[in-house]
Amino acid sequence: GAIVGALVALSIVALVLSLVRVEDVALPPTVKYGMVFDAGSSHTSLFVYEWDSDKENDTGVVSQTLSCDVQGQGISSYANNPPEAGSSLRECLDRALRVVPAEKHRDTPAYLGATAGMRLLREQNSSAAEQVLAEVAKTMQEYPVAFRGARILTGEEEGAYGWITINYLLDSFTKYSPKARAWLRPEAPNIFGALDLGGASTQITFVPEGSVLRQKEASAFTLYGYSYNIYTHSYLCYGQNEMLKRLAKELIVSPPSPRVQHPCYPKGYNETLSLSSFRASPCTNGDPRLPLGNTSVTLEGRGNASGCLAALRKLFNFSACGQSQDCTFDGVHQPPLRGQFLAFSAFYYNFKFLNLTEGQPLAVAREAIEELCARSWEDLSSSYPTENPKRLPKYCANANYILTLLLDAYRFNESSWNNIFFQMKAGSADVGWTLGYMLNLTNMVPAEAPARVKGHRPSLWAAAVTFIVLTLVLGLAALLL
Repeated sequence: GAIVGALVALSIVALVLSLVRVEDVALPPTVKYGMVFDAGSSHTSLFVYEWDSDKENDTGVVSQTLSCDVQGQGISSYANNPPEAGSSLRECLDRALRVVPAEKHRDTPAYLGATAGMRLLREQNSSAAEQVLAEVAKTMQEYPVAFRGARILTGEEEGAYGWITINYLLDSFTKYSPKARAWLRPEAPNIFGALDLGGASTQITFVPEGSVLRQKEASAFTLYGYSYNIYTHSYLCYGQNEMLKRLAKELIVSPPSPRVQHPCYPKGYNETLSLSSFRASPCTNGDPRLPLGNTSVTLEGRGNASGCLAALRKLFNFSACGQSQDCTFDGVHQPPLRGQFLAFSAFYYNFKFLNLTEGQPLAVAREAIEELCARSWEDLSSSYPTENPKRLPKYCANANYILTLLLDAYRFNESSWNNIFFQMKAGSADVGWTLGYMLNLTNMVPAEAPARVKGHRPSLWAAAVTFIVLTLVLGLAALLL
């Protein structure tokens, strides 16, 4: 009788548990981290990102956790001392490991991407470029992270990844709907184009109208279930630092002279250059008009905005396009511009100096640049005592170069100028190619299946187990008695 009573009790327990509401028990989300070095021509920066792995629709929302500027110049400047290129990264790597929890270090993917400075070094001295990459890889491998390689990006990759970063941060590809509890594509996706100006190259990337792409310039991406065919082109030697070298070289050789007037530099400012500095870059080396030897030339500022624009236009070969409407300069094909653009990196920093980052009309930008160019070096240096004295005299040249590049080369006009937004951040993250690069290499940060188990609430399990034990004890006691 006691055994039968115990079995009946167990049956009742099973019936009660079957009627109890079963619910999802969610385990804490898994936070992941990733880090990317942007090894540019003039400097290197490290970005650390983090995201929760269990987001709907297999996508993670990435936020920037750390931005660290490496001390010194770009890694290409260490061609004669490659080990120093690796050592230069240590301070930022140490900072990154303090940000990422220790238990996450081994699972944190770490990348280094080098851009136009290293592309130029590879053209000039491929073995030196390989040694520099080997040294930075060696340093990164000493740290307890999941090192995934150091490589030189193509210009087209740099442009495409910058485009992905911008549109990812601006929710152009997809946006989470709390109401639908799902990731949805915006009804009219506002896909931005990307304009990037670095020290050694510049990139333009956008989605053109229809299928007006040539295979060589097309890049195809499938993002959040939708396909995009983008136009992207990178112009090596058209970054602002290489542009300044090319401009100085053209002024020096026309005709050769120990003292040369520079229309873009402010009055009262002089700069002395060694002719050997022009032979150090593939962008200015090999010109037979350069005088032989290692003599020095002095550039004397004249502060002439119109003369500056005229000199800068000579750096572009506009005649190579002939009468073609789908050609910009140097014979490069470009479909008609379409949509809005985000202009970042040196585009942003130069116009920020002029307070032109909020989308003022073109006439306002021109007036501000002319006023800047007319100011003397004495006036500028006293008005901006905290500004880098090496950068300050070059804002006139850089700003006029941006006008020439955007208006004459890329063919923006008075109307489409208003579609350009000069920004360096979107949300809380810096705009650049690094986030897009990491998103692509980690398969768009796929979320793992949420770590969920079907189960009852712990309190119900405890009560049920206690009830079963007591029933068995009472049944056995009755049987013995």
